[in-house]
Amino acid sequence: MELEGQVAIITGAGGGIGASIACTLADAGANIVVNDVVEAAAEKVADEVRGRGVDAMVSTADITDAEQVQVMIDEVMECFGRIDILVNNAGITRDGLLVRMDEAQWDVVLQVNLKGAFLCTRAVARPMMKARYGRIINMASVSGVGGNAGQANYSASKGGLISLTKTVAQELAGRNITANALAPGFIETAMTEQLPDEARQAWLDRIPLGRPGSSDDVAQAVLFLAGPGASYITGQVINIDGGLIM
Repeated sequence: MELEGQVAIITGAGGGIGASIACTLADAGANIVVNDVVEAAAEKVADEVRGRGVDAMVSTADITDAEQVQVMIDEVMECFGRIDILVNNAGITRDGLLVRMDEAQWDVVLQVNLKGAFLCTRAVARPMMKARYGRIINMASVSGVGGNAGQANYSASKGGLISLTKTVAQELAGRNITANALAPGFIETAMTEQLPDEARQAWLDRIPLGRPGSSDDVAQAVLFLAGPGASYITGQVINIDGGLIM
């Protein structure tokens, strides 16, 4: 129960990695704000969280809208009186080769993956600074570290998120707020399950550990960065990729 009594906001927590993070932090004692634009999905995860003996709040705020983000933060502060952890997990893909990618594909990915993280981080910064404590964890990607053909928009958004993480870490360190990024590789999710067998094997052939990761692998890393054991770690990018990028 290393996070007992703390409050964690997790964006895009209606399923997949976000839901695993919510449940893992709840198991450590944190109260959870489940943010997702799909209310039914968010409510389902919130019920799972409450079943672990902690409190949960659902927010359907669109993280690309500054006003909605601020309303979410205000509601969390009114409900819990504190925000200790922010996990910027929400993200989307609109894959395509650069020469065929239209502006709409580019814009929507940058809006959700990068602008959304910026808006949420900016909004929690003030209450965290006032409390002189905070843990900000951004979900980047190995695509943001090494690039990936067919993902110019996604790679740019995640690379930008890594740079944002480092800048936030520098700006907020004086208030005992850390900011770190995780860069998952090939993780078993609903999205990767849709890959053709040939494409899936091509990924696995590149991974030294020879297997995909799980959402729990990512959630455990989030738990570490959110906990007291990571109090002297900030501005870092941790790859969770089975050795894919070394």
